[in-house]
Amino acid sequence: QVKLVESGGGLVQTGGSLTLSCAASGNIPTINSMAWYRQAPDKQREMVVGITYKGDRTNFLDSVRGRFTLSGDISENTTLYLRMTNLKPEDTAVYYCAAYNKAGVGYWGQGTQVTVSS
Repeated sequence: QVKLVESGGGLVQTGGSLTLSCAASGNIPTINSMAWYRQAPDKQREMVVGITYKGDRTNFLDSVRGRFTLSGDISENTTLYLRMTNLKPEDTAVYYCAAYNKAGVGYWGQGTQVTVSS
């Protein structure tokens, strides 16, 4: 079992920055990969960026590339950070952290709301 807790969301103006955190606990050694997702109102959930236990990272979602960065790794004290800069109203969404074990079972955090005002 893996527990994920996201934090760091909030209200920010266009052009502002936020850093989201995802703290993982529980059976960390079983985690094969983790990812940040987001879901805007009336839209499907989309993956922002992912990372494997080896540290290999996926490409960022096109719309955030160059503005968002991922730090942290999957280790005993796993906390992933999503640094978001130059935020735009279209970045408004609930941001989720997810972890997957080798069997493909997914664990999700409760999400953290990011609202970017124009």
